[in-house]
Amino acid sequence: MSTPVPVLLAGVHGHGRSHLRSLRTLAHSGLVELVGLCDQRPVLDGDDLEGHGPLPCHTDLGRAIERTGAQVTILSTPIHTHLPLARTALEHGSHVLLEKPTTATLAEFEQLDTAVKTSGLACQVGFQSLGSTAVQQVRALITQGEIGRLRGIGGTGTWVRTSHYYDRAPWAGRRRLDGRDVVDGALTNPFAHALATALAVTGTHTRAPARVELEMFHAHPIEADDTSCVRLHTDEGVPITLAVTLCAPEHLPPRLVVHGERGRIEFEYTLDRVTLHRPGRAPTTTTHPRTHLLVNLLDHIRHDRPLLVPPSATRAFMHVLEAVRTAPDPVALPDHMQQVHRTDEGVRRVIPGIDTLIHRSAEHLALFSELDPAWDPASWTRPARTKATP
Repeated sequence: MSTPVPVLLAGVHGHGRSHLRSLRTLAHSGLVELVGLCDQRPVLDGDDLEGHGPLPCHTDLGRAIERTGAQVTILSTPIHTHLPLARTALEHGSHVLLEKPTTATLAEFEQLDTAVKTSGLACQVGFQSLGSTAVQQVRALITQGEIGRLRGIGGTGTWVRTSHYYDRAPWAGRRRLDGRDVVDGALTNPFAHALATALAVTGTHTRAPARVELEMFHAHPIEADDTSCVRLHTDEGVPITLAVTLCAPEHLPPRLVVHGERGRIEFEYTLDRVTLHRPGRAPTTTTHPRTHLLVNLLDHIRHDRPLLVPPSATRAFMHVLEAVRTAPDPVALPDHMQQVHRTDEGVRRVIPGIDTLIHRSAEHLALFSELDPAWDPASWTRPARTKATP
């Protein structure tokens, strides 16, 4: 068996916990050795490290890599730190597994892409859904003509997040922080996988889209969006619409609907499940295996196998993120369009009917305002009509 690859985890709290869990499994199989941690917040003796036991924890990434000899650095850190920390890791000779979204701006993305190419090292971006062979299955069904000519893709995302989600870190739900772009909205972070996966299905993920249309709102008192709709047209003219909310009545798996002239494909990307619908035939459902992105990165380092998600594979996604970043700030939803509930898990905001509207968007490849005039913010400020007094 090969010697385990020494790995450093930067960003221990929050999503870093999921990396600790997967690293524990990979360590048991002999693939990796977690040699250290890096975080600005201290890791206390009583902290649960998901079964790893005591580990050295550093606050300076460059020094951490030097002291541990890490060959791979996992960056599970705030969005606006991705570029500087990735550069630091590359400059110290460490390959990188970088959490999504790739960077906070398109300009930073180009700088990262250049830094990776100059270093000769590898960078894998953490869009886990792109490690699923279900993506290739959906593409194969389209190529084989199972649903006829591709008409477009509609995506749905209906999740539940309370105020605790936004209280977890100073950058959560922010568009900017201390003069830096963050762009932590529903479209660009929680549902980033949906957009990246839809672009991968069309095979246009490495190229800028031709056009991006946005409708962004928030019910929570945050800067960024928690309820939004985007429609883009790929450079091949295929429309992709994604409608999402973190204020749903119930939490459901996100879904992509691939519309064809003679059928449709439903792709539940978090479940790696693909269902083919064709007129006059019973639906067929298949579930597909997924490759862990760190395992793929190790295979690339050791055996020169292609990376599943190099930065270039996120270029189209980053153009959409840039459209979100440069768009006007999301519009606050008025009180009459939401319900507020206080729970043990924080303040929960529910937008009645949003789940139906989101599913209609996926069916019709339409924006919210095209489906329901009540979602045109201009109508919220119009004075109510009154009858003239005789």
